[in-house]
Amino acid sequence: MDKAYLKKRFPLLMLVFAFGGIFGFIYEEIFYRFDLGEWVKRGTTFGPWIPIYGFGGLLILAITYKVRKNPFLVFLLATVSSGVLELATGWVILTVFGIRLWDYNTEILNWGNIGGFVCARSVLFFGISGLFLRFVLVPLFEKLEQKMPKKAWLALCFIPAALFAADIVVSLICKAAGL
Repeated sequence: MDKAYLKKRFPLLMLVFAFGGIFGFIYEEIFYRFDLGEWVKRGTTFGPWIPIYGFGGLLILAITYKVRKNPFLVFLLATVSSGVLELATGWVILTVFGIRLWDYNTEILNWGNIGGFVCARSVLFFGISGLFLRFVLVPLFEKLEQKMPKKAWLALCFIPAALFAADIVVSLICKAAGL
């Protein structure tokens, strides 16, 4: 993606970031309900979103941009890039901060597990989600953008993203302060 495209599509990218975080939160809530038999608040923020999924959505859009018309390559690149993001993020957070946010060693359907940071089930789900993002969600968002007044479109994109970003910052500050 070049700078002109990023500038033009920035509102859409913010919507993808917010939607990705909410989508990830819903996915994890449902998965852990089945895995643990009870509802467990997932994520590190106060709100109903998980940051790595928002960043993952943006990563998938960036990595698949040049092959966006090829479903197989979109799936493959979304799967691999999400797996690398998940593995790297989990390892860095554990190594730098001494915090383990997830551990696939303790979950159901954890085959292909690498150090508890990534497993085949998760990356295959992310690959399928990448297809959904690229071929369903982005076209839907683009149609909404065309039909909505510009100010309403910008509000739809920036308000959830701003709330999500503010929640990330507030959550980090509260955790650092021991609150």
